Amino acid sequence: MTGRRQSGRFAVYRQTLAAISARTGTPLPSLILSFGILHELSAIVPVVGIFYGAKTLGVGERVVSAIIEDEQIRSSDTEGASVSRSHGHDQLSWAKQKMKTWVEEGDQWAIRIGRRYGVFGYEKRAPGAVDDVEEMARASGHIAGDVANAVFAYGVTKALLPVRIGLSVYLSPMFSRSVVEPIRRIVIQPFRRNT
Repeated sequence: MTGRRQSGRFAVYRQTLAAISARTGTPLPSLILSFGILHELSAIVPVVGIFYGAKTLGVGERVVSAIIEDEQIRSSDTEGASVSRSHGHDQLSWAKQKMKTWVEEGDQWAIRIGRRYGVFGYEKRAPGAVDDVEEMARASGHIAGDVANAVFAYGVTKALLPVRIGLSVYLSPMFSRSVVEPIRRIVIQPFRRNT
């Protein structure tokens, strides 16, 4: 980057990333790769840990069933109500909407993973077979046991997203210097010319 000023949509981001790279003393590609690795690890580790924690404590099934039952009660109340309600009472709060969305997404995720690997009580699908995840998700009463724990773990991991991003950004320079750069040097070493 010479003395000329960059223009364009992502110029601010490029400048910020270049400043972070210079301040931390790590190459930008290595920093971005480190962030990606840490971000994925910060998703996988909590899902596994929360799944087994929820399974041990029996929390997943209770929380997921409470969210589902609350939604069913609210939907039956709105169907039977002839008097119009205020906007705040008519719709779910933002947090409950998010929890409901995460339960639905987590259910579909658990079906896909369960059928692919034969876990969560699902049979492993045959190679090349295609599942109708939407149809399987509509089957009533299938969110129980390990499926509920997986859905719970998925939802909590989604809720931890801001913490995961912050942690990944904070640890990226150290991870880059201690893991990514040494591996890069080992891989590139045979291709360098001996001078």
